Amino acid sequence: MEHEVKFNYSARYCKSGNINHQTKVLWFVLHGYGQLASYFIEKFRLLNDKSHCVIAPEGLNRFYNQGFSGRVGANWMTKEDRLKDIKNYINYLNSIYHSEIPSDPAFKIKILGFSQGAATASRWVTQSTVHFDSLILWAGIFPPDMKMKLSKKRLNGKNVFFVIGLNDPFVSNEKLSEQQRLASRLELSPKIITYDGNHDIDSNILAKIAEQ
Repeated sequence: MEHEVKFNYSARYCKSGNINHQTKVLWFVLHGYGQLASYFIEKFRLLNDKSHCVIAPEGLNRFYNQGFSGRVGANWMTKEDRLKDIKNYINYLNSIYHSEIPSDPAFKIKILGFSQGAATASRWVTQSTVHFDSLILWAGIFPPDMKMKLSKKRLNGKNVFFVIGLNDPFVSNEKLSEQQRLASRLELSPKIITYDGNHDIDSNILAKIAEQ
């Protein structure tokens, strides 16, 4: 028979910049499958100025990307015991948020989820009470298990972006259709941005989003 135990757990995240009176935008950037926060945050180097601060949490599950040694990656969840993994990473993200963000922030908060991180970001902002201004889903889609009534309320009035590389092998027409269907159910009119690229963060597109 399966049992459950609760215990204290320490987890890391990366941060670029500081939160102070000069901060205009705070970014939470959630990596994709098999990535690590320390490498993923480097893709946001162009935001390294005094007006931006970038926080990159890391998936709680780490593994060797190939075989039993070598490069290590992380993921947010798998199909195994998925509901517990979702609950754990939402608690983890909430902990980072509340340890870093003042109760009445004077800056905008943008939450970007890349690939698998898009579903993670979507669940986080719709299943918690954290304040945010923009949700950016890059090379990923809303998860189909979203709680629609609650999600509508949480996403109402927010800036929502879908960013898609036209040569991304992981974003199929089927996934795009599913994304459009979910957006319609959520009564959203997201800003759709496409670019001539693959499964990666494009710095030119990022710079444009940073200005909005």
